[in-house]
Amino acid sequence: MQEMQPLKVNSYLSAGEIKTLLENVEYVLMASPSMMTDEHPIHFSIILNTSDVIPEEVKPLILEKFCRELGITATSHILSNRERIAFALTTQETPMPRHIVDDAEANTIPWTLLHIIDFLGDSQGFKEAKDGLSGWSYSYTN
Repeated sequence: MQEMQPLKVNSYLSAGEIKTLLENVEYVLMASPSMMTDEHPIHFSIILNTSDVIPEEVKPLILEKFCRELGITATSHILSNRERIAFALTTQETPMPRHIVDDAEANTIPWTLLHIIDFLGDSQGFKEAKDGLSGWSYSYTN
């Protein structure tokens, strides 16, 4: 089996570059291997292109919509909140979103406040994540 190497971050987008990047983005979907490989083998992050406060009663409905559309099952460990998101430049074609949780790091990397739905789950449609790979995809508005 080939050993997977983490992506090397070359730099981060500036605040202005983040704003330009997000102009026509509806959301970003990320999938990576989970530490809980049996019941919840995939770590999902759905980053909504909004910093608006989403009412508590609406949050589960948004998650249900994504799970239904993406065939995601058995969700757990759900975080649904506005969080700091940076965008890293790597060897990949599109910038990699990165949830910044450390306050000290947030002082050194440009970021923007976006709503993130972060959770563990399973889906037949994300074989690569089950095989040890991580990836992300941007969804654009019409």
